Amino acid sequence: MGYSRKRVGKDGTVRYTAYYWDMKGLEKSAGTFSSKKAANKAWHEAEAKVAEGRLGDPRRGRQTFERYVLETWLPNHEIEATTRQSYTYTIHRHLIPEFGAMRMIDILPEHVRVWVATMKKNGVGPATIKYAKVLLSAIFTTALNDQVTYVHPCRGVKTPTVPQKPRTIITPEQFDTLYQTLPDIESQLLVETGIETGLRWGELTELRVKDLAIRSRILTVSRAVVEVNPKFHPDGGRFLVKEYPKDKEFRRFKLSAQIVVKIEDHIATEKLGANDLLFVWRHEPRTKPKLRLAPDPARLGLTEANANGRRYRHGTLSAYTAGKCRCEHCRAGFAIYRAGRRSVGQDSPRTPRSRDSDGHIPADWFRRQVWKPALEKADLGVNMRIHDLRHAHASWLLCRSGSSRSAPRRAR
Repeated sequence: MGYSRKRVGKDGTVRYTAYYWDMKGLEKSAGTFSSKKAANKAWHEAEAKVAEGRLGDPRRGRQTFERYVLETWLPNHEIEATTRQSYTYTIHRHLIPEFGAMRMIDILPEHVRVWVATMKKNGVGPATIKYAKVLLSAIFTTALNDQVTYVHPCRGVKTPTVPQKPRTIITPEQFDTLYQTLPDIESQLLVETGIETGLRWGELTELRVKDLAIRSRILTVSRAVVEVNPKFHPDGGRFLVKEYPKDKEFRRFKLSAQIVVKIEDHIATEKLGANDLLFVWRHEPRTKPKLRLAPDPARLGLTEANANGRRYRHGTLSAYTAGKCRCEHCRAGFAIYRAGRRSVGQDSPRTPRSRDSDGHIPADWFRRQVWKPALEKADLGVNMRIHDLRHAHASWLLCRSGSSRSAPRRAR
């Protein structure tokens, strides 16, 4: 039961402080008043709110936004590793610079509207603004539920419209052309399996031999792999295997006979075991060809004028440094100069970075080294992502179900 305590100031003024006990049994103050009657009323009301579970510590709302998010909200939020990585970047990039020093109870809808308008003025894209605002709203929803604050500043605040872009659906004829430009049999099989199954990249690159029943041609999708920064990985690795796909439900479906035959041949050729990945990253670091012939500046002409109007002969150090020319001759001349310095120990070049992989294929590597070069060579006239194979799979299924004959399939 609460109580009131009499307090006498230095000037002889008598005041009364109301005390009550919170849900953890800790003594808290409900305020100081000029009369005992007012103090008694305050601790009675505080006890009633404690009984209803609605009274929090007012001091919690006086902590800064940065402290609450980094010390309370983010560490204790149960989210996927990739989501935590994305949240952490957005919090440090867009939220803390604006709200970090403000107290939680001081952040109001007007501040959020100004923040949205400022991001739009600074050229931040509508999708990024929407994502940042959704994250800010999630933070204050938790703060409101935990009684850190009593106002949700994101309610009623609108963000710029995010336009819906049309999906690119590749035709069977376009896929045939793209298929022929892929650099090797394994990348062809990976892409063909992707469009045959409609799997997401993380599901496709985590497929293992044991997931396919050869005789029944049934494929089980039960895992997915994501690539994260090592500091967000439980063991400090790069690839994190989740024991469930994105929709958190296993699914099974039957593959066509022709793709199963190709996968079976691939398994036999690579001598893969039941737990081995079907598609393994075997990338070897590229070695740049050694320069054998130095450029002849006297025969190569002059560079374009730089900001100061100066022009330099191609193949010289001045053309590369002052002229900012990056043609093959200027790069070759600068490379030969650097190689000469290294040969006598005058430079200490950085060790070439090696990609950390446990056998999974990095999505960005496949996109840069395999997918985009194949698209350029195929010259399909469309800019297509790897994920668009999933959309094509769904579209082809609709075509197949809408006609008596099967949908077109890539020529074998």
